[in-house]
Amino acid sequence: MGVIQASSKAVTISKFISHDEESSYIEVPFSVPEGTEQIKVKMEVIQTGAASSIIDLGVKDPNRVRGWSGGARTEFFIHQAKATPGYLHGEIEAGEWAVILGAYKVAVKGCTVNLAIEYSLEEFRWLKGDLHTHSVHSDGTYTLREKADICESAGLDFLGLTDHNTSSQNEAYPRDVNTLFIPGMELTTNWGHLNLFGVKDPIRDFRVNTMEELHGRLNEARENGAYISLNHPYCRHTGWRWDWDFDYDCVEVWNGPWREDNQAALDWWQDQLVSGRRLVAVGGSDVHRPDPYVIHGMPTTWVFGKSLTSSEILKSIDKGHVVLSYSPKGPFISVTCGTSMTGDVCEDRNQPIQLNVKDVQYSDVVKVISNHGIEKEILIEEGQDMLDLSWAAEDRSFYRVEVWRYFPEVKSRLLAALSNPIYFSNLIC
Repeated sequence: MGVIQASSKAVTISKFISHDEESSYIEVPFSVPEGTEQIKVKMEVIQTGAASSIIDLGVKDPNRVRGWSGGARTEFFIHQAKATPGYLHGEIEAGEWAVILGAYKVAVKGCTVNLAIEYSLEEFRWLKGDLHTHSVHSDGTYTLREKADICESAGLDFLGLTDHNTSSQNEAYPRDVNTLFIPGMELTTNWGHLNLFGVKDPIRDFRVNTMEELHGRLNEARENGAYISLNHPYCRHTGWRWDWDFDYDCVEVWNGPWREDNQAALDWWQDQLVSGRRLVAVGGSDVHRPDPYVIHGMPTTWVFGKSLTSSEILKSIDKGHVVLSYSPKGPFISVTCGTSMTGDVCEDRNQPIQLNVKDVQYSDVVKVISNHGIEKEILIEEGQDMLDLSWAAEDRSFYRVEVWRYFPEVKSRLLAALSNPIYFSNLIC
């Protein structure tokens, strides 16, 4: 499974507006197909003769008016999670919609309005983002608009808003940008940190002084629909010092630049997998301010989802459909077995495991790891930018893959990519 882009299709509709229709609202119907993620509409007014016509723009869905920009805009978009100012994001219901044309001023000879309507359809593809970042809403220096610009330049699709012990960022983020903001909060205690994802206001009070209070806060977050990540558990400064028996969904094994703290988290995660636990690994930059090494998207969390929405991304993370890389440019790891992929439980051991690693470099080391430890180490040769490999599942309970690379900037070999495991349910007797 490679990187898939969302598919789209477009239609063009022309509508002649006569002078007699001046001051009226004209509906131009169009059909929205099932599974639409985003609609874009662009209007062009073709003048007839020397006199000019002024046409306002809006749209309605099958139930209500979804937006109006009057004469201020000639184009807009509506996405499930974001929209042009003046338009409502949200569910894009299949059926008959209509562009609303306001015939504010129409020349005597009339005018022709050309509408270009583009539909982007839901389709499973790899989306890439950064799950752990900070802004001016806590102790960061970036505004949310600046973060959106940085992420778009870096090629990131989504960004987690995880300011410390506050949720104001979830009300303030811009919704007219290409970057999807995932609402969140970093529950920051004196004995460890947790990210609460997916809801605007997960808890009413962040203060935690006992395990009983921690359980109470997490129960509240869970009741509000939050997804919970254990952050940088082995950080020497802010690692986890509470009891380990608590409610969470995934663990941040890769926080910012690769270092010993992350290696300790990775080793702990491997032990959890060997013990039979299915625990999803994620990463995040933990960026606060401009820094040469702590950068948005380093590491990048790749998520295999059908739409660029918070709910779908978090559902896919929960399934373990996650790959990490040190930057948005990869390397990228694909591990499959028949129809099963990273994060899935494969029921058929007769199918070979297929590994594809893209964007590798000379001297990279690809490690195949199971519950028995490191099974294979492959050195990438000069001129090689991709690795394909297959093998039998045998009696392993899981396989996962790492890519290690020498970085001359720090004169060290560091982790460059990491996959979540593909699991096997039944051992061979």
